[in-house]
Amino acid sequence: MNYRTHIVSSLPELGQARWDALVAAQDNANPFLSYAFLHALHASGSAAPETGWQPQYIALFDGEQLVAALPLYVKQHSYGEYVFDWAWADAYQRHGLDYYPKLLAAIPFTPVAGPRLLAIDDAARAALIAVLVAAQRALDVSSTHILFPPEAHARQLQDAGFMLRSGVQFHWLNGGYASFDEFLATLEPKKRKNIRAERRKVREAGVSMRRVRGRDALDADWALFNRCYRHTYQAHHSTPYLNLDFFRRIGTAMPDNILLVIAERDGRDIAASLVIHNETTLFGRYWGELEHVPCLHFEAAYYQPLEFCIEQGIAVFEGGAQGEHKMARGFLPTRTWSAHWLAHPSFADAIERFLERESGGIDAYLDELNERNPFRAPG
Repeated sequence: MNYRTHIVSSLPELGQARWDALVAAQDNANPFLSYAFLHALHASGSAAPETGWQPQYIALFDGEQLVAALPLYVKQHSYGEYVFDWAWADAYQRHGLDYYPKLLAAIPFTPVAGPRLLAIDDAARAALIAVLVAAQRALDVSSTHILFPPEAHARQLQDAGFMLRSGVQFHWLNGGYASFDEFLATLEPKKRKNIRAERRKVREAGVSMRRVRGRDALDADWALFNRCYRHTYQAHHSTPYLNLDFFRRIGTAMPDNILLVIAERDGRDIAASLVIHNETTLFGRYWGELEHVPCLHFEAAYYQPLEFCIEQGIAVFEGGAQGEHKMARGFLPTRTWSAHWLAHPSFADAIERFLERESGGIDAYLDELNERNPFRAPG
C-alpha cells in the first residue's frame, strides 16, 4: 500500500486519540507507550531538544488513519538508555569520527520491553521498517538503535540489516498467591528468612508504610516524591533525569496506572517509591529517600509492590534494569533485545564481531543464573 509518511517533532501533531488508538492495537502494549506518558516527558522538558532528545517520530497514514509509528529521537548523548554504547562512542572519538548525533527508538529513561514498531498489521510494520531504513541512510547520523523491542520485532529488524544484542532483566511471576507469606513459602528457606529479617529491620526502625493510588495522590505527595528522588540522585553525584512537572503531569493524566509507596517515621515522610502498572504487569520505576534506613529500599521498591501485585492479581512485576540481587527476592532472569545499525562499514563489522562474543557471554550468564533458581525444589 502507498502510505503517507510524516516525520513529526511533537506528539500533538499526531493527536492523543490517534496515538492511543494505535497503541491499543498492539500486543503487549504498556503505559509507557501512552500519549500521556510520552507527552509528559516532552512537555516537562525531561526528554526535549534542550536535554539532547530531539523527537523525530516516524508516522505512516492511510488516509486520516495513523497505521504505523515509531517513537524516534535524534540523540546527542547516550544518557537515559540502559543499553550501553559508551564504548562504541569512545571508539569513534579515538578514530576522529563523530558518534553523535545518532537515532534512537526507545521510551526515554525507561528500560521496559514493549512494541517500538507500532503498526496495525504486518504490512504497515514492514512499511515502517522500510521508511526507517531509508531515513537512517539519508540523515547525517552514525547509527540507529532500537531498544527493548519484543523478540519478534527484533528479528524483523535483523532481516532489514540490523544487528541484534541481548541483555538480562529480572521479573517476578505471580503464582496465584493468596498472600505474601504464601509467596515466601515457595522460596528456599535461607532466602525466606532473609526477606523476613529485612522487613523486620524496617519495622524495628520505627518506619511505617502507606500506599497511595494515583487517583488519591495529592500535590504534596508528588512534591515529597520529587524531593526524595532528587536527593537520592544528588547523593550519588548524579543529575536526575525527571522533574516535578513530569511527575505532576503523569499524576494527572494517568492516575489509574500509578502507585506511590511512602515511608514515614516519627511523623515525617522520609522515603518514597513510584511504580507504574496496568491490569497484568507492574513496572518498578523510581525511588528516593531523605533519610537512610537499612533495608528500606527493599521494602518500598520490592516488598510493598509485590504485596500489591498479589492483592490485585497482577501477573508480572518487572524489576527494571539490571540487579542480580533481585533473584534473592524471587525474581527470575529474562532476556531482553535491542537492534543496532551503524553507517560506517568498518565499525559495523567490528561491532558485529563484538556482539557475537557478547551474545555467547549472555547465554552463559543466563544458564548460570537459571542454575541459581531461588525457589525451593518441589516435593
